[in-house]
This record gives sequence, C-alpha cells and structure tokens, in this order.
Amino acid sequence: MSRPGIHEHRTGDDMRSRTVRPIRQRGQKKQNGKKSRSSLGDTQPMRTEEIRRRSDSFSDTRPMRPVSIRSGYEGYQRVIDRRREVLRTPKPLPEGRAGNGEGRERRARPVKAQKRTGLAAVIAKSRSRAAGKEQYFDFDLLLVIIFLMCFGLVMLYSTSSYEAQADFGNDMYYFSKQALIGAAGFVIMFIVSKIDYHFYGAFALEIYVTAMILMALVQTPLGVTVNGARRWIGLPGNLTVQPAEITKIAVILFISYELCRLGRKAYTMEGIIRVLVPGAVASGGVLFLTDNLSTAIIVMAITCILIFVIHPKTKPFLAIIGIGAAAAAIGIAILSVTAANSENFRLQRIISWLNPEATMDTGSYQVMQGLYAIGSGGFFGKGLGNSTQKLGVIPEAQNDMILVVICEELGVFGAIVILVLFGLLLYRLMFIAKNAPDLYGSLIATGIFAHIALQVILNIAVVTGLLPTTGITLPFISYGGTAILFLLAEMGIALGISRKIRLEGE
Repeated sequence: MSRPGIHEHRTGDDMRSRTVRPIRQRGQKKQNGKKSRSSLGDTQPMRTEEIRRRSDSFSDTRPMRPVSIRSGYEGYQRVIDRRREVLRTPKPLPEGRAGNGEGRERRARPVKAQKRTGLAAVIAKSRSRAAGKEQYFDFDLLLVIIFLMCFGLVMLYSTSSYEAQADFGNDMYYFSKQALIGAAGFVIMFIVSKIDYHFYGAFALEIYVTAMILMALVQTPLGVTVNGARRWIGLPGNLTVQPAEITKIAVILFISYELCRLGRKAYTMEGIIRVLVPGAVASGGVLFLTDNLSTAIIVMAITCILIFVIHPKTKPFLAIIGIGAAAAAIGIAILSVTAANSENFRLQRIISWLNPEATMDTGSYQVMQGLYAIGSGGFFGKGLGNSTQKLGVIPEAQNDMILVVICEELGVFGAIVILVLFGLLLYRLMFIAKNAPDLYGSLIATGIFAHIALQVILNIAVVTGLLPTTGITLPFISYGGTAILFLLAEMGIALGISRKIRLEGE
C-alpha cells in the first residue's frame, strides 16, 4: 500500500514517465555524470554540441544534388497524377435534394434472387455473364454522324461540281477531297473513342498551349492566305490546317478541367474570372492571330456556356444577356449612322445587313442571292442537281452558303431533314452529358453540344439574313478538311465518354 503524500514531494526529474526509465540490475556498474536529457525520451541519447557544429559545417559545404532528367520526369508525372485525381470529380448533387437523397446517383436496386433449376438456371447464368461483360456504346449517335456525312457528301457534289469542273477540270475535285478526309476522320474518330477521355484531360493545359502556338505560326512564313484571309498553316503535300479548329477542342478540354479543379470556387466571381481569362485569351488569339471573328465568338461562347451550366444561379446570366443585347442594339444603331462611309469590311457587313436592298451589288450580294435560292425552291425544291444559283451566281457556295443550294434543290423539306438530323445529334450529346460518369465527362459533352449548336444556329441565321455575314460553316455538310477532321475527333471523344456510362440492371 502506497503512503499518502508521496507524489506531492517529487521533483521534475522524478515526475517523468516510469516506462522509459532504465532499471538498473544487480551487479550493474553505476554511471558517473549527469544523465543526458532528450525531448524525445530518456532512452534516446542527445548529440553533443561539438558534433552538431561539425555536422552543420559539413552540410554548408556539401554540394547540392543535381536535378536529373529522371527527377524532372517524376515531378511531371506527379503533376499528371494530381490532374487525373481532379478529373474524377463526381457530379454535384441538385440544389435542395442533397438532404433527402433524391439527387444521388441512381443505381439498380438489387432484385431478390429466385431459385431456378434445370435449363432456366443455365440460361440465367449465361445472361448474368453477358450482362457483366456488356459495355454501352451510343450507336444512335454514330448512325446520325454517318447520315450527316453521307448527306453532306451528296449535297457537296451537287453544289460544287460546276465550279470544280470550271476551275480544275474535274467535277469531283471537292467531293473526292472531302470523301478522303472524311474516311480518315472516321478512322481517327474510332481510335479516339477507344481512348479514355481522362487522358486528354490530364494534358488539357499542354493541348491549350499547343493550340495557341499553332495560331501564332499563322503569322510566320508558314501561314497561308486564301481568298484574302490568312488563317491556315501550310503542310507538306500541298495540305493546310486551320489552327482555329484545334482551338475549339482545346478550349473545351481545358475549361472543363479548370471548372473541375476549382470546384465550388467556380461559383464565385474570382473563380468565374479565372475561367473566363483563358477563354478570352484563346478567343483573342483566334481574332488577332488568324483574323477569324466568327470562330472567336464561338470560342468565347463555349466558355460562357460551360460556366452557365455549372453555376447554380440563372438570374445573373439572364441579366448579363439582356444587358449585352441592349448594348449591341444601341451600338448597331449608332454605327448605322456614324459608320456609313467606313472602309472597315466588318462595319460594311453590318451596314449591308441593316439595309440589304441598298447594297445588293456589293456587301449583301451573297445573302440576297441566297434568299432568292431559298424562295425559288418552294417546299419540295427543283430537284437534286437542278439549282441555278450554284452556277457561278453564289461565290464559294460549297462553303458557308451550301444550305441555300440545299433549300433550292430539296426545298424546305430538305432543310427540315437537316434540322431533324442535327436535333438528333444534339439530343444524343445531351444524353451523354447527362449520364456521364463524372463531372469532367459531362462538361466535355456539354462543350461539344454547345459547339455544334452554336455553329448550326449561326450558319442558319446568316444564310437567312438574321445576322450579318460571317464565315460560319455548316457542320458535316460544308466543304472544309480541317473542320471535318476535328469535328469527327470531337465525336470520337463523345463516343469515348459514352463507353464509360454505367448500365443499370433490370
């Protein structure tokens, strides 16, 4: 039994933990001198001051370890790994439903197993194995792409055969080039669809920087000028590539990654600015480096749409759209009075758009001839190949004005068919965006949806005179090798996202 008051008279050394104090056995020699103290425990010896000074002097004179290529690669690999972790960000729950669980991911409810015997058990077992190996693939999207490409090739030949024969002595000049590029694009589309889309996200920054460098190369001797516009880079074999088309994909991948990385910070003003800046830089690069206003508008609009989709509030964006529309209307009204004699071709397009009858022979000639073609086609058109406006009246009809030739030959019915096909395409992209396994896949599909929708709407608005003339082509229909190639690459990314959609059990 311990005596009372024994703990009150102990010193600081005696109050240490008993478990770390060494017990002296019988016959053990006593150690002279004071015991060394350590902040980590009584059993750990402390370094003397002389040893500490000696080690410090050695560390000061020791040469630094040189940074090797291997260490730099390992550091870059860690950066890529961190990016891949960001790309696995799950979708946010709908606002107001997180508490009751309605916004959570829907999963297949387990069904109570029923006892089966004989042939029924064998069939059920084979079905379960097949279901375990089943992988979703959006064949509907693939079929719509094939229909659009085939329809586009037919209409491209009908539209361009006269000018191709007159200019190159080969009526299939544009058709054969588009067909070859389309075949190569389908191969690229299937290869891209097999690659995990998180791979592109991990290198989104590098793709973005590469697109900016390629646009800068347009201003070097590598740049090629076609019809007064310097927008292409020359390649071996008399080939060209338009860097602005690469920038569209780069912006979709990079802005989607930035939104995933910022998370809830993207809802704040600071986060919105941090996302808008790279979009504005890419848009400015398209405008000032490649002199392509229409593509610059699309690039900036894709950035704004991705921010709008991820942001929980809608009213601020509606207010911004209303203010922007009012400012644009006021600006156009002022320009129509003050800039009537301006030599700027973009201002002249606006003036021609405001008063097309007054500039029928100059600025609004192409649009007015297109309206004549649409009006003469009626509902069912003049018949395939019977257009008269394509016979040198509408310049470069195979590019951004191909829709008016379709309306003249196939009538309003042909235009409705095209709109239905594009509607199905956008519906499948919306389905993929809604059912993507994570936020990054959903944002990429949304960005592709925005790109296609904006380009179709702007092209239709231009050829019908609702907007000033721009160089917006009709996706999958108009002639353009780079545009077709990268459009099919985008479709490959969308199909790759669809492969990751999880199927629910029955």
